[in-house]
Amino acid sequence: MYPPDWSRPWWQDWRTWVEPVWQSWHHHRLGVEPEVAVLPGVLNQQNETAPVRFVPQSALPEGQSYEHFIFQHHQVPTRDNLHDLFNGCCWLRFPRTKARLNVLQAEVIGREGVGATRGPLRDALTLFDENVLLVQAPIEQWEALQQHHWHTLLVAHRQDWRPLGLQDRAPGLRPVVFGHALLEKLCQPYKAVTAHAFWVDPAVPATETAWDIWLSHRLDANFMATKPFQPLPVMGIPGWCEDNDHASFYEDAQVFRPLRRSSSAGR
Repeated sequence: MYPPDWSRPWWQDWRTWVEPVWQSWHHHRLGVEPEVAVLPGVLNQQNETAPVRFVPQSALPEGQSYEHFIFQHHQVPTRDNLHDLFNGCCWLRFPRTKARLNVLQAEVIGREGVGATRGPLRDALTLFDENVLLVQAPIEQWEALQQHHWHTLLVAHRQDWRPLGLQDRAPGLRPVVFGHALLEKLCQPYKAVTAHAFWVDPAVPATETAWDIWLSHRLDANFMATKPFQPLPVMGIPGWCEDNDHASFYEDAQVFRPLRRSSSAGR
């Protein structure tokens, strides 16, 4: 298994969190049987801030929901794969936000149980956890995203983007991957990779701690049930793909789709 291409822009503010875990996990996997759970121990070695411990997937009792188990035991069942590696790294980087997501999941499970469908709140929380791209942006640019004004957002304002995320503290539009499934997809990126963009107030300082605190307070059950996301094809972010240097890149309507007027997602 090859490591991610750490030179890609979206890894710049993730690299210090992910690379040591990936290297240690990969090193320890080289002499063990496939069924041995290496990753939980590797994550625990790196864990100085997360309010949880990482345990093998086998620790999750049959019939108990994953989210409720974490809430009750402060332990995260973890498989030896990239998806769970990125999930663990997100717990390390954004511990308050991940804990807040878990509390909200546990509360709704406690009220409604685990049914055949998640319902609007659990669905939104899962989307956030798996596929959110945090976008710090002036409200005018966020509104351009809401309206799918791709040329305005990604061409006319391309000099305002800070593609290195929290590595670049200058004012502007700042993208930061949060969803661990999105991180997994970005190991082999393609043009149509689309995130659920979530607005971050430009007043929030460009540090992990500041974003983590702000997000943990912003994630309110009523607000999240509205699914406050916007679709954003991430390869269109200026600096994230060499091909998007040309305005014609954004003329692909199968990827950069016009707004459907029934859309109700907001800020």
